[in-house]
Amino acid sequence: MTELRDKLILLVDDESRLTTMMRMNLETDGLRVHVAASGREALDALREEMPDLILLDVMMPNMDGFETLRRIRLASHVPVIMLTAMNEENDRIRGLELGADDYVNKPFNYREVLSRIRAVLRRHYLPAPATMGLITVDDRLTIDFQKREVLINGERVNLRPTEYRLLYHLVQRAGYVVNHNDLLARVWGPEYHDETHYLRLYVTYLRQKIERDPANPVYILTERGVGYRFAALPTQG
Repeated sequence: MTELRDKLILLVDDESRLTTMMRMNLETDGLRVHVAASGREALDALREEMPDLILLDVMMPNMDGFETLRRIRLASHVPVIMLTAMNEENDRIRGLELGADDYVNKPFNYREVLSRIRAVLRRHYLPAPATMGLITVDDRLTIDFQKREVLINGERVNLRPTEYRLLYHLVQRAGYVVNHNDLLARVWGPEYHDETHYLRLYVTYLRQKIERDPANPVYILTERGVGYRFAALPTQG
């Protein structure tokens, strides 16, 4: 558990019995925990405590988890895992579209939550390996993996860590199809092999940021039922 030790978790939930149990378990596993009982307390703690990760309940009075997340994303890219008793696909997608990194359904097994915390922290804070250097895709798009920069017409594009890792693994095998399971394992971790909706959403995010026309992409191409392919790169001179 050394990769988790001393990381600060902001636990946001109005159920005191749950937060007491979760705090005890997380601290036993070497994490530090700050508890907030409402969305407003969470926003204050975000500024004052600077957590490494937020566990955020959806169903809270006054300001629910979705609105709290929206406000968090105005100020920070801190990773967020949603805790939700709602098992509707639309609610999960809504959270991911607002910027959640993951979600766990209530009631949950603590070990599942810990596994998700570990996976999210790993992909958020560990950079993708920079074995590739400067790549000029065309006269519009340039990617510098050494500097972790993506440029459109010379202007830097702000990518979140997960978006960057996804782009890296697609470009690394440009011209070839990368199947869904392979991308999920490389970008999110092996425990996410069935979570294809994550992949669809983040491909959409990337297309919105780098494609001229996201509805008709020329860089990130869909191979229906199989995976995705980054367009073949020109020979680098």
